[in-house]
Amino acid sequence: MRSETKNIINAFSDYSSWLNQLQDIDDSLWSKPIATGKWSVSEIVAHIIKWDHHLLSEIIPSVQKGDGMVFPEYDPFNKKASDYAKSGVSQSQLLEEAKNKRNQLIYKLNELSRETLYKPLTANGITHCPHTGTPYSLIYIVKEMIDHDHHHQKQIIHFLKQSN
Repeated sequence: MRSETKNIINAFSDYSSWLNQLQDIDDSLWSKPIATGKWSVSEIVAHIIKWDHHLLSEIIPSVQKGDGMVFPEYDPFNKKASDYAKSGVSQSQLLEEAKNKRNQLIYKLNELSRETLYKPLTANGITHCPHTGTPYSLIYIVKEMIDHDHHHQKQIIHFLKQSN
């Protein structure tokens, strides 16, 4: 695997290690919205678990068959993640699940050929990212998910700093 690809996958795996910083969060902060109208830390973690699961169970198999990538409607999908976080799942269980799911996803990505990772495919029928003009591919989606992780990590870090 080329170093650029390896660097992307390694950057994606960093989230799993970062989750260790959340193990000692007080229960009251774990379930408290990070801002008015926003999710709690637990809901954000569950949200990323659900997206990792979707990549693992739907996107990668579709890409391996040469089919396009299909992403669900965000609001109902994200509501399921929020509901899961509020279902009574413990902090330690949710964090363990998040690490395991991301590690499974990293393992699977490392198994894929460069050709599979970079093959141009549609995302919900669209061939190119409307923001960058870049053709969609699995590796492009992984890079978008790294940005997604960083967005949520910054939110959590900011919330925790303000709460101390």
